[in-house]
Amino acid sequence: MSIQVKNLTHIYSEGMPYETVALEDISFEITDGSFIGIIGHTGSGKSTLIQHLNGLLKPKSGSILVDGIDITDPEVKLRDIRRTIGLVFQYPEYQLFEETVEKDIAFGPINLGLPPEVVEERVQEALDFVGLSYQEIGQRSPFDLSGGQKRRVAIAGVIAMKPKVLILDEPTAGLDPKAHKDILKLVKKVHRQEKNTIILVSHNMGDIAAMAEKVLVMDRGRLAMQGTPIDVFSKTELLNGMGLGLPPAAAFMEALVKQGVPISGCALTIDQVEQKIYDWIRKQ
Repeated sequence: MSIQVKNLTHIYSEGMPYETVALEDISFEITDGSFIGIIGHTGSGKSTLIQHLNGLLKPKSGSILVDGIDITDPEVKLRDIRRTIGLVFQYPEYQLFEETVEKDIAFGPINLGLPPEVVEERVQEALDFVGLSYQEIGQRSPFDLSGGQKRRVAIAGVIAMKPKVLILDEPTAGLDPKAHKDILKLVKKVHRQEKNTIILVSHNMGDIAAMAEKVLVMDRGRLAMQGTPIDVFSKTELLNGMGLGLPPAAAFMEALVKQGVPISGCALTIDQVEQKIYDWIRKQ
């Protein structure tokens, strides 16, 4: 499912004393099945942007085409759009509300109008997909689970709707290192098996560098840069000017070069750095 955003502008509290231009003339394209990373300093407009992609927010001007359909058109039924574009908010476990895990995950499929037997199948499939046992936790209260389990249940609730586009806003925020790693593995698994489009918003430059095919960089409501991870993270001074750093591996490479180690090229992951150093040593 492709998405085209054209000249998107959004204004909060328009005409009021605290009027704020949250997005200004944003344009980009997302191709079907791609993995997109969105980065930017706090307040840069990332969350506002993604809430436009399934119609939660309406723009002041501009258009958003989802498979050629402009979802800003008043005639478009946004319920149909939200069936295909799933959005996982930051700290999604705070949105758990049902008395059991099963009922919470079933909420979305039920609202899609699916028959009970299909809903039950989707709930069990989604739990299995996120690495949780239906037999063990299906009838438990979601509020009795660990933080990592709650996050998985919340994501399972979106996965159960089988969205063609999955948007995740800081899905690892507040998690310990193991849970952080597990959630990223889950996101990769969703992308690989479902072959859907993933849009990942994160402050973690290492995660974006390792996972995204294309990176959008937001700065004060504008799209400051877009390109491959190599393109974006090679512009160190521009990123620093926006309050953004490099992925840890790239920062390490840059430090080596500054210390006089003649390693050429860009490396964004630990594996890439390791290979660069290995190649350099072999030439000595």
